[in-house]
Amino acid sequence: MKIRIKGNSVRFRLTKKEVDSVCEKGIFREKTQFNEAHFVYAVTTSDKHDNLYASFLNQGIILFVPTDLVRDWDASDQVGFYHTQILDDGQELDLTLEKDFVCLDDRDEDESDNYPNPRADENVNS
Repeated sequence: MKIRIKGNSVRFRLTKKEVDSVCEKGIFREKTQFNEAHFVYAVTTSDKHDNLYASFLNQGIILFVPTDLVRDWDASDQVGFYHTQILDDGQELDLTLEKDFVCLDDRDEDESDNYPNPRADENVNS
């Protein structure tokens, strides 16, 4: 799982196995270890929220996604889900949950579990 944070925007990108875990088990979580503590990040299904909803809890970011929204997401062509959460102070937090595609540029990372990039054919024909 990759997280990209910029200002009041958080984007979660999940590989095939991670999407499968969310769809089948209702959760996928990871952690990054530091000397002082660890940072946890997770995507979990919820019946309490109508849209994507993020919280900063227990040293990490939890993205809640409505259970009905991700039902069969693993078997569909749906790329992702997008929502702007209005915070208690009126500010906006843009949330994105997407399938992670193979990059079109060469990268030095394992992308064997990523989804095929729908634009890959465009680059071959360019």
